[in-house]
Amino acid sequence: MSPLSSSPSTNASLALHKGKKNKPIRPLMALEKAKQIVDSSAVVVFSKTYCPFCARVKQLLAQLGADYKAVELDVESDGPELQSALASWTGQKSVPNVFIKGKHIGGCDDTMAMHKGGNLVPLLREAGAIANPSL
Repeated sequence: MSPLSSSPSTNASLALHKGKKNKPIRPLMALEKAKQIVDSSAVVVFSKTYCPFCARVKQLLAQLGADYKAVELDVESDGPELQSALASWTGQKSVPNVFIKGKHIGGCDDTMAMHKGGNLVPLLREAGAIANPSL
């Protein structure tokens, strides 16, 4: 075969590259969805139902009387795409992935440290997630 002719493997390779041009649409949709979820609630916890660290954060928020939205990535049909989009957006690959008033807080350790330092409750109040000033 001459160097100028194309082989079947070259054509297959070109077809693969051509198809990849359309692939970024799904991650962009997942990122847009993640941002819409974060914008829709004062407190959002991207979680997995079996994750003990996620349970710990949700338990703390419940004990504080905070209104929050939990998005269970292992239950959502597009959960893996959402988790990948969150990793690209925040740099955090793990769950829980916590947002308060649109601001990325971090994971379990970050949330617990914020609470221990006395900064979580004021932030939750400011976000309108808790109203009781006695906490």
